[in-house]
Amino acid sequence: MRSLIPLSVATGRTKAACDPAPSRWRYRVVRWWLRPRVRLALTVVLPLALGAALFSDWAMRAETQTMLRDTMADLRDAVRARPEFVLTALTVTGGSAPLRAQIEETVSVGFPVSSLALDLDAVRARVADLSAVAWVRVRVTEEGLLSVQVRERRPEAILRHGDALFLIGGEGHRVARLASRAARPDLPLLAGTGATHAVPEALALMAQAAPVGPRIRGLVRVGARRWDLVLDRDQRIMLPARDPDAALRMALALHASEGLLDRDITHIDLRDPDRPVLRLGPDALTTRRSPPKPDAAVPAEET
Repeated sequence: MRSLIPLSVATGRTKAACDPAPSRWRYRVVRWWLRPRVRLALTVVLPLALGAALFSDWAMRAETQTMLRDTMADLRDAVRARPEFVLTALTVTGGSAPLRAQIEETVSVGFPVSSLALDLDAVRARVADLSAVAWVRVRVTEEGLLSVQVRERRPEAILRHGDALFLIGGEGHRVARLASRAARPDLPLLAGTGATHAVPEALALMAQAAPVGPRIRGLVRVGARRWDLVLDRDQRIMLPARDPDAALRMALALHASEGLLDRDITHIDLRDPDRPVLRLGPDALTTRRSPPKPDAAVPAEET
C-alpha cells in the first residue's frame, strides 16, 4: 500500500503560504475602501473634476471660443428667421392722426423684423416719452404685427411760452404745439412763470369764474406763486397766493351785487383779502376830478 503523504508535503507548499487571512496592508486598504466618502470621492468626484479640468482647458482655447460663438450666432439667426417670429408691419390705434404719425416716426423699425430681435420695452419707453401720450401698450399680435395702443392726453388749456402756444393737459404736460389762439377758443389761456406746475388750480379758478366767462382772456402766473385773472377792457383781478378761490368768490359777489366789473376799474387787488384795493381807469379819474356842474335854475311858478 502506498503510504499517505500530506498534500502540503506533496505539493511543496508550506502552511504559511496557504493562510487565508489577508496581510496587514491589504486589510487596511479594504477597510479604507469600505468608507462611503472614499468611494464617493474616487468614483464620482475625481472623474468629474478631471472631466471639468479637461473641458475647461478645451473651452479656453481661442479656436474653441470662436467656434462656439459662430455656432450660437447661427442657431440664434435660424430661430429668429422662423416665420412665426417675423413681424411685417406696425399698427397704431388710438389718438389723433398727427399723434399716430409721430408714433410711427418714433418707433422707426425696419420691417420685416424678428420679434425676438425687437426690444418691446425700449419701443414702449420711446412712445411713452412723447408728451401727448398718456398711456401706451406695445405687443406682438398673432397676425405678425407690432401693435401700439395709445391714449392721447386731453388738452385742457393753452400755454403761452414767449411767442409760442402749446396745448397742455390737466397736469401740465404739453400735448402739441398750437398755430394760433383762434384755433382753440374753447380752452383757457395760461401764461407766466411756473404756470405749468399749477394747471389744476388754474382750471378750478376758471370754472369758478364761469359767470364772467365770455370776458375772460386768461390767467397769468405771477412770481410762480399766485394768479391774475385777466378780463377784457384790460381789467385784472389780482388773486392772493393763499386761498385764491375765496378771493375770487368775493370779487364775483361784488360784481353780482354792485356791477363792479362793469365800472371803469383796471385792477381789483385782492392779495390782501381784508383790504381790497381798486385801481380806477383814466376816465373814472377824470370824472372824479372834474368840478360838479351847477344846478339848473328852477323856473318861477306861474301866478
